Amino acid sequence: MIEALHIIAGLLATVVIAWIAAWSYVPGERDIWITAVAAMAAVIAMGVNPMRRAWAADKANPAQRVGTAE
Repeated sequence: MIEALHIIAGLLATVVIAWIAAWSYVPGERDIWITAVAAMAAVIAMGVNPMRRAWAADKANPAQRVGTAE
């Protein structure tokens, strides 16, 4: 599912950006990671609905799945 890959990419991007920010501004490291965790929660929350819609579409029409015979 491409939706899962988008969520994973968003989480990885958040971690990389937070790590770089925490490395560059050590006094604010705790706050940076708190904000990063909130951003990761938002990425997951925004990815739930597209994931559910894709799952429902796959269940509704299994013949359109990649790798299935028509």
